[in-house]
Amino acid sequence: MTDTNNVNIADISELPTPEEVKEAYPLSAEAAQSVTKGRKQIRDILGRRDKRLLMIVGPCSIHSSEDAFAYAERLQTLARRVEDRILIVMRVYFEKPRTTLGWKGLVYDPDLDNSGNIFRGLHLARHIMLEVAGMGLPTATEILEPIIPQYITDALCWTAIGARTAESQTHRQMASGLSTPIGFKNATDGDMNVAVQALSTAASAHTFIGITSQGRIGLFNTCGNTDTHLVLRGGKSGPNYESPHVAFARELLRKQGISPNIMVDCSHGNSGKDPEQQAVVLKDVVRQIVEGEQDLIGVMLESNLKGGKQKIQEAGEELEPGVSVTDACLDWDQTESLVLETYDRLGSLYSN
Repeated sequence: MTDTNNVNIADISELPTPEEVKEAYPLSAEAAQSVTKGRKQIRDILGRRDKRLLMIVGPCSIHSSEDAFAYAERLQTLARRVEDRILIVMRVYFEKPRTTLGWKGLVYDPDLDNSGNIFRGLHLARHIMLEVAGMGLPTATEILEPIIPQYITDALCWTAIGARTAESQTHRQMASGLSTPIGFKNATDGDMNVAVQALSTAASAHTFIGITSQGRIGLFNTCGNTDTHLVLRGGKSGPNYESPHVAFARELLRKQGISPNIMVDCSHGNSGKDPEQQAVVLKDVVRQIVEGEQDLIGVMLESNLKGGKQKIQEAGEELEPGVSVTDACLDWDQTESLVLETYDRLGSLYSN
């Protein structure tokens, strides 16, 4: 008989279950307390019980645990300096969406050599997430693969659903059951309607198939997640962070009966992928807030220890420490300066 199964599969290997990885890297009581606190603070900002600005700051992607920990230590020090006006959450991104080909992130290729050592990637990703949470920093990541949440989301405070997946029914259903606040990004062409529809869908209850902590296929019944917001990231049509764009987004949300919570991603389409342009975007957003715009609740910045980006090298060639291997980032000095400037400019909102 002709074999009709797995015709294009070269090999199948078993991965550790989420439960096994969690047993290898357990969430400490201190880290759990930090995660719970971080999630509550973000929810309070979304619910307007906390008027601080939410800032999602950090590397475009994590490819080195040493770099991640060095960055986290600096960011934690900065976060304490500004915590009365700004809530800083660190980007700890392990999955990268690809339009065609490219490095897919630390989970899929932790050795940066196309070996696809996902076994190691899952362990390393959880280890990094726990260490950052243990420092007292709230954590943020984008979820691409619906199985990954079972491995890391107990240490996660904020989740992004990206421009390429916001339209996916699978991701909308998954979002309805996640334990974190979630930001949905507008589509890559700049369309906001996709993300607004996703917010509405994620707020509803769903039933879907997923993986349990024991590695078995399970049926998940969700309650719906209303701790969500829109992320404006620009698109092929250009930036969408200025006042008219924010006003348009607000009306779309209100027409759908959704609280008009809006975040601006200072990178991607809003910066034209020029890291220096992120400063221009941030300053305009802060200006809008200071002048009375109450529906802008947060911003995203791509930042690393050193600025720019580098290509993943050929075998035997070492990468420069602290430099992104995906999108170009601001360096640490620029990041610190922008955050402190933002802190000062927000001062007028706290003078009374």
